[in-house]
Amino acid sequence: MTFAQVAYQDAYQECGSLANHYGPKDYRTEGQAGRVLVESAHFTPKVESLRGGHSSITPGGDLNYLLRVFPNHPRGLMAMMKLAQKEKVDRPLGSDYTVACWFERGERFRPDDANVKILHGFYLLSRGRAQQAVAKLESALQLAGENAGLHYNIGLAYFQMGDYERALQSAHRAYELRFELPGLRNKLMRVGKWRDLPAPAIAEAATTEGTGPPSSVPSVATRTE
Repeated sequence: MTFAQVAYQDAYQECGSLANHYGPKDYRTEGQAGRVLVESAHFTPKVESLRGGHSSITPGGDLNYLLRVFPNHPRGLMAMMKLAQKEKVDRPLGSDYTVACWFERGERFRPDDANVKILHGFYLLSRGRAQQAVAKLESALQLAGENAGLHYNIGLAYFQMGDYERALQSAHRAYELRFELPGLRNKLMRVGKWRDLPAPAIAEAATTEGTGPPSSVPSVATRTE
């Protein structure tokens, strides 16, 4: 048995089979009718805002159903992550698995989904696991291509690791791509590690990138910056 097969078997044993009575389905390619069918019963505004369950007693129960059907549902994964933070637990009430397992299941289901890796990286960063967060976000970057928000959050992870030079490089790239939050720059300034790009580099970036808005990435890890 190869290393990859062993790792897959271990994940299967800890985080369960993806087999489900309905699905699993790829949220990216599922039609509107299929999405609405599940979301109208298990991902209402009340559930997403964690105010309570809809078809289940708890929001965790509804999110559990949603993520069994759509393992790569981005807002569902984000809601499950926030619920665990709210309840101060690894496995929210009503959930069959820990938050870490839900991310593992999403990646196991669709390894090519950059959004799952992005959110997983945010989760790892929020848990203080910066080195793992960097690896996850950089793998997402390979799938998603140049993305201002991703560069910014990779920079935050590098800063958390104390690797200020790489944090600076990531910050420069994020701001070249017109990311607007100043938090990473401010952090680097506070520790005396910020350096402006040389003027020729700024001009070249402006010429290369054009005048369009920055790429959009969920700002889970940046809301307090």
